[in-house]
Amino acid sequence: MVGSKGPILAAVIPTLNEEEYIGECLNSLISQSLDSTKYMIMVLDGGSSDNTTRIVNESIDRSKEIGGPKIVILDNPGRHVAEARNIALDSLPTSVTLMVELIGHCTVPENHLEKRLEVWNNLVNESDKNIAALGVKVLPSTGQKNVVETWIESALSSKLGSGSGQFDNFSGISKTKVPAFCMHSRKAVESVDGWDTDFITSQDSDLSMRLIKEGYELYRTDATFVNMVKRSSFTSWLKMGYRYGFWRTKTNQKHKMRISKREFLPWFGFLITVGLIISGFQFWFVPLSMYSLVLLVEAINFSLKWRNISIIFGLPLCLISLHITFSLGLLMGYFRKGKASNDR
Repeated sequence: MVGSKGPILAAVIPTLNEEEYIGECLNSLISQSLDSTKYMIMVLDGGSSDNTTRIVNESIDRSKEIGGPKIVILDNPGRHVAEARNIALDSLPTSVTLMVELIGHCTVPENHLEKRLEVWNNLVNESDKNIAALGVKVLPSTGQKNVVETWIESALSSKLGSGSGQFDNFSGISKTKVPAFCMHSRKAVESVDGWDTDFITSQDSDLSMRLIKEGYELYRTDATFVNMVKRSSFTSWLKMGYRYGFWRTKTNQKHKMRISKREFLPWFGFLITVGLIISGFQFWFVPLSMYSLVLLVEAINFSLKWRNISIIFGLPLCLISLHITFSLGLLMGYFRKGKASNDR
């Protein structure tokens, strides 16, 4: 630990087998426009079996050579994100008052941290509220994408697939319940005892709910963004949908304020259709037809916007599978305890 002199901001990155992405992630952070003495990077590795730690150590050496920010790597025996961030919370220098929560498969623009600080300071100076977090927009990764990745990106860019969570396509600066890729006030996070390690996923939503209950305010801004690699295969997409739904139920059970009616719309539609069939209603297919029409219109819209004809097929496929797997996850969340996810 150091005294008051030192970095004021830390980018915190949990990793587990991120060899494909971690180098680019760290490169984007090393080359920030913010003075390198004002921030540091902390990587928490959960026991990677690939070349992740070697790549991180190479980045440590390179950053030293070019006078970049300090990078440290620590072990995360718990493997999951919540444990990693709690280790960072306990291990960062006392000079660090702000923690930027990132992941190994994302990159940020060159002025990202500088913009974060600028917006944060403006909010603090203009408000008498206790500000605990500032989230940003989540945009697609910048690299080449296969066909399935393009479909998944289109699904998460659609209002029918993004909801109001981390993939929401918002604009401006506003208060929110669920900011994505937060910059947190370290003091605020410490005041609610950090991240709840019972949450393997949705640990950030849980933290946000606890901060709000303690009177803190959470914001999001479009002044900067994070480029995030989503899923690259249809199998991992299915697993993600189920996992998000499952842990959403766990969050909803703990925090009633997190419940959103739109999350249950697929179940409502399914039950209405089943009810119409059982009742012998002649036009039982109307809800399904309306759903299909909405998906088709959305697919055509994105196909034209992105100039990709395959989206006409891929977007409906991804949205239907997301609605089914997320809904199944929501249901199963009421019947069993959580277990470690292996979808990455």
